[in-house]
Amino acid sequence: MLTLCIRYTLDATKLADFEAYARGVAGPIERCGGKVVGYFAPTKFAGPTNVGLSLIDFPSLAAYERYREALAVDSEHTEVARRAAQSGVILVEDRSFVQRAS
Repeated sequence: MLTLCIRYTLDATKLADFEAYARGVAGPIERCGGKVVGYFAPTKFAGPTNVGLSLIDFPSLAAYERYREALAVDSEHTEVARRAAQSGVILVEDRSFVQRAS
């Protein structure tokens, strides 16, 4: 099992747009072969207030590649991504894979 970890640098004044994005992409991600562990928005309690996180599980790297191909042509995902881009909420996306140690 591999987990895609996406670290988002966000416009902290547009967190409602990030939350809308997170709700909107869950369906397309699941439909295209990923398993959403969760989308996490920043808080004002501790840490940076402009960093979000997404964790998505895949059984293999090959499954991730199939997911990327399917997601690229998913019309619902395209629309959700377009709205997020239009809002300007996501400034940077850093992607990496992590593997569970426990």
